[in-house]
Amino acid sequence: MDEYKQFPAVVSGTLTTVDRQKISFQHFKNGCRDVIIIAHGYYNSKQAVALQQLARVLGGEYDIFMFDFRGHGKSSGVFTWTSREGNDLRAVLDFIAPQYSRKGLIAFSIGASISINVLANDKRVDSFVCVSAPSDMAKIEYWVLALDWRGDAVYTLLDPAGRIGKGVRPGPFWLAKEKPIDNVAKITIPVMFMHGSRDRVIRPWHSEALYKKVSGVKKTITIKNGPHAEYLMRDHPGQFVAEIKNWFLSTL
Repeated sequence: MDEYKQFPAVVSGTLTTVDRQKISFQHFKNGCRDVIIIAHGYYNSKQAVALQQLARVLGGEYDIFMFDFRGHGKSSGVFTWTSREGNDLRAVLDFIAPQYSRKGLIAFSIGASISINVLANDKRVDSFVCVSAPSDMAKIEYWVLALDWRGDAVYTLLDPAGRIGKGVRPGPFWLAKEKPIDNVAKITIPVMFMHGSRDRVIRPWHSEALYKKVSGVKKTITIKNGPHAEYLMRDHPGQFVAEIKNWFLSTL
C-alpha cells in the first residue's frame, strides 16, 4: 500500500446495480469534502497504470472513487457496448453522491459516452471532464493502418505496465444504444472536452461535435500529438493533469 501513502484510507468493495451486476470499486479517502470519480474506457479498468497514477496526482486535493464497468476488471457480467453500462455509473452515484458536497467526473472514451448518456438526466455530478468520447458508437473509426504500433499494440500486449488492468469480456453488441450526440445538449453542468490530435481510435471531430451541442459552461482542449483517452495520461501527464486541476479548481 506504499503507493497510496497519501491516502489515510483505501477502501475496496462492490456495488449492486438495478440489474444485479456487481461493480468493483476503490475509494481513496483523504477526508476531503469533494470527490473525483474516474470512469475508464474500453479494455481498461481501475487498475490500469495510467489511471492509478491519475488517482495519486489528484489525491492531494480530492478524494478519489474508481470503479470497473461490467465486463471489465473485477466487476461481473459482460460489456454491452454502452447499452446497459449506465446502470453501473448510476449505482456509483447512488453510493457516492450522498457522501460529498461536490462531485467531479473524469470519463474516458466509451466510458465518457456512457457518462454523457447518464448525465443528460442525472444531476448528481457538478463538473465533468470528457476525454476522447465517441459522439455515436456507430461512427467510431478504428484506423488500424494508422495505428501507433509502439504506443498502442506493443504497450498493451508486450509491456508489463501496459498489460496491468487490461481486458474485457464482450457481450452482445446489437442491443439498442443511446447516442451521446443526441443527449449532450441536456447536460447543464460545466463540461470540458479533451482529445489528442493524433487519436487514431476516435477522431477529434467527435469531441468537436459534442462541444458544439453544449450551451452551458464548456471548454475544449486538444493535446498536440496526443493519443487516445487514457494514453494522454501516459504520454502527456504534465499538460493533461494541469488542465484537469485547473478545470476542477474553477468549476467545483
